[in-house]
Amino acid sequence: MSLVRWDPLDELTSLRERVNRLFSETLGEGGAASPRSWRPACDIKETEGEVVITADLPGLTKDNVTVEVNGDVLTLSGERKHESEEKKEGYHRIERSHGRFQRSFSLGTEVDLEAIKAVFKDGVLTVSLPKSEAVKPKQIAIEAGE
Repeated sequence: MSLVRWDPLDELTSLRERVNRLFSETLGEGGAASPRSWRPACDIKETEGEVVITADLPGLTKDNVTVEVNGDVLTLSGERKHESEEKKEGYHRIERSHGRFQRSFSLGTEVDLEAIKAVFKDGVLTVSLPKSEAVKPKQIAIEAGE
């Protein structure tokens, strides 16, 4: 067993990273909301064995979406094409978002990169990221002493 030295500044670093992630997710990577982009709704669920991210991507196909993992960050990106200008004639209101999007999520745990699965069905992308064996909880059997 190895001892790990506690550093009180680690907690401040963690807080700074969470604040940065909050601003990044709210305003995007450029620091300001862009009218040419949109943000798909996403759910993140964690169990003992995996992290599952589900994203609503109506109107897209799997060919319009990219899933990347870099370190402990999962990035979803893609583009919803805009209908041509001539189809705007006669419209009273256009509310559906279009353009490029990018969402990045800090996983907060080590995952098995070779076992990641992404499934796109009916406009919903589900990315399953199994946790690395090293971070999965293990139950230790207790032996009776003499």
